[in-house]
Amino acid sequence: MSSTEFEGGNTSTEQNILPMMSLREVVMFPRSIVPLFVGRESSIKAIEEAIADYDKKIFLVTQEFPEKEKPEPEDLFRVGTVSKILQMLRLPDGTIKVLFEGMYRASWNPDSDDVVFGENFPLVNIDRVDDLPAEEHTTEALVRSVHEALEKFGKVNKKIAPETILAISTIRTAGKLADSIMPHLKVEFLKKQSILEMIDPIERLEAVYELLLGEIEIVSIEKRVKNRVKGQMEKNQREYYLNEQLKAINKEMGREDDPQAEAHELEEQLNEKNMEEESRERVRKEIKKLRQMAPSSAEYTVVRNYVDWVMELPWNKYKKTKLDIAEARKILDEDHYGLEKPKERILEYMAVQALVETIKGPILCFAGPPGVGKTSIARSIARAMGREFVRLSLGGVRDEAEIRGHRRTYVGALPGKIIQSLRRCEFSNPVICLDEVDKMSTDFRGDPSAALLEVLDPEQNGTFNDHYLDLDYDLSKVFFITTANDLHSIPLPLQDRMEIINLPGYLETEKMHIAKDFLLPKQVGEHGLKEDNLAISDNAMIDIIRTYTREAGVRNLERELAKVCRKTAMQIVESDDKSKSVHVTTANLSKILGVHKFRFGASEDKSLVGVSTGLAYTQVGGEMLMVEVVLMPGKGKVVITGKLGEVMQESAQAALSYIRSRSDLFGLKPDFHEKIDIHVHVPEGATPKDGPSAGITLCTAIASAFLNVPVRHDLAMTGEITLRGRVLPIGGLREKLLAAHRGLSKTVLIPIDNKKDLKDVPDAILKDLEIIPVENMDEVLSCALDNLTAEELFRGRDSATPIALNLIKDEYQAQPH
Repeated sequence: MSSTEFEGGNTSTEQNILPMMSLREVVMFPRSIVPLFVGRESSIKAIEEAIADYDKKIFLVTQEFPEKEKPEPEDLFRVGTVSKILQMLRLPDGTIKVLFEGMYRASWNPDSDDVVFGENFPLVNIDRVDDLPAEEHTTEALVRSVHEALEKFGKVNKKIAPETILAISTIRTAGKLADSIMPHLKVEFLKKQSILEMIDPIERLEAVYELLLGEIEIVSIEKRVKNRVKGQMEKNQREYYLNEQLKAINKEMGREDDPQAEAHELEEQLNEKNMEEESRERVRKEIKKLRQMAPSSAEYTVVRNYVDWVMELPWNKYKKTKLDIAEARKILDEDHYGLEKPKERILEYMAVQALVETIKGPILCFAGPPGVGKTSIARSIARAMGREFVRLSLGGVRDEAEIRGHRRTYVGALPGKIIQSLRRCEFSNPVICLDEVDKMSTDFRGDPSAALLEVLDPEQNGTFNDHYLDLDYDLSKVFFITTANDLHSIPLPLQDRMEIINLPGYLETEKMHIAKDFLLPKQVGEHGLKEDNLAISDNAMIDIIRTYTREAGVRNLERELAKVCRKTAMQIVESDDKSKSVHVTTANLSKILGVHKFRFGASEDKSLVGVSTGLAYTQVGGEMLMVEVVLMPGKGKVVITGKLGEVMQESAQAALSYIRSRSDLFGLKPDFHEKIDIHVHVPEGATPKDGPSAGITLCTAIASAFLNVPVRHDLAMTGEITLRGRVLPIGGLREKLLAAHRGLSKTVLIPIDNKKDLKDVPDAILKDLEIIPVENMDEVLSCALDNLTAEELFRGRDSATPIALNLIKDEYQAQPH
């Protein structure tokens, strides 16, 4: 409530008692005419009383708190305006419309005894308040400034009539001018009340002048905004009108789709995409091209397809991944038996991701023979992590554009397989399995393996640039898994970008678990059988594994079980008894699957001269390799057959040179090789064979043939040979020992440098095999040749030998064997 004191002002001694009416958010000024709607009962009675007994005079005072329905005396301001009621009109709803004319300022004292707040309306004793005298020269300068501002205000504010501005402009008195202007200014009522209480006309006019200048600025800004909005609306209306015309034209020409509407829809979709601003601007330019093209043009289709591809990609849209290690371990164990290394690696990645939110996706390469579960474990990884799974087969891919996409200038251009996969899965963090990465080839269209270098590099794939999109796309959150059978055909730079995890073949016991727990229930369900319809004994299952399959994986084993299920389904249908149960045992197994396809135990039944057993690592896992050597009268010619590669042929030559250099120690004549022909053959001649690890096997077979001493039939060997007889290390030891175990070998010779690799071999294999590490060929022959001691093998010759052979003999005798 105002506490303004009017000391020093001109207060009239004339006192009047008048009815008082309170106003809400309205301030009445002298010399102003204001219409008001009155609805409060007390206010209506005050007006009626003023008309009846007080010569239509009433004292109008503003409430300090407008929300109060029945204000108390302390809720009203001290200063108000004595007004005259010019007109009163009663309305049907009970309210009245009153036209007031302000006459002069007045004050009242709520603590005076003359104030009467009755039940109907208050009667107060008022004191008239006159303005203080003002200096003429000061008043004139201020009045002129206010007149100029008022004229400008009238130009920018069209709501005030020009006649009103003209009438106010004739006022030369500061106080009257201020009171005449205030009702036309949109100012809050508290500010108006403070100006009403000013009794100094110069101070009052200065405050009004300041408010007037502020209103001029506000009105100018509003006018500019309205003009801008109006211009925009006119532009929108114009565009709407033209668009409607275009729609009508398109409809007349048989084109129902509106290209402008399509472009507008594409822009709205673009704004919703969470993509980088640079990429967004590039796409916006393409959409702008669409607006300027005719839909019938060929280029329109090209640009539209490009924009559609960009819009349908999951830009920075990530699927929430599961980080429950225990649940992930459970899922991996449910889907796969064994494969501990791959499972542990995935759980490690998930554990790190639980601690670090922004870890880059690893690049894993599962290498191993077919059928060991490389692709299926990738699918299980995606399920364990709660991500989408996408499989891309790269077998036979020879075009770089399959990976990086075609340039848009080509007819039928498309993005690469990576971008296509992301479009299908609708998330930017799937598990993508690049299957058969070792089966890609190269021709004049480029090297796809080189294109994968960027995709599979965690330091580069954050800004992968597809040739078709020509935009940077973030692949760093994608979990890439590649599979391969043979790492030798993968370029070394590509191998360097991947973490190699070898998946060797399964043991016989592991195949039993997989067949009983995974493969058989799956095939029973797929063939419409029930669990009670088919039972396979453990011995029959072992017989299937041993004599009907010979593989590192379990794919052929699954085929044989599917065949058993088909035969079972046939018996059930023929007997018309769906509850019939078929029991498969070793006795009736051959009736169901036919004769045995393989002989269990690939090694020979007895020791033979010139026949040795080697171990090889192929794309299908470990294999046993038989080497046969026969001698025939001739002229020292060497014949090598069996579709051997260059490396194996060179190993055979090295083995022969080693034996010739040791002829005196073996008790052979120096010219033993000149009158005989040597034929080296590796059976299964239709199968290509190559690799250095057959060196000691070839040498053992040749030595056995020359010495006429048989090679142990229960012994297998692997290792590379040098001309000096050293045995060098080889790869794939685990797979080779699995093959030896399947072939029922009892003893295996391995290079001494491969002794460290035995930690990766299952204990079940090591328990059944005698592993002998060897360092040179002398040790190999001592162990391999049957019933022949080292002293008997290297017995030498007492007869005179040429000087050259003696020198060789002395040299080898000086070296440790």
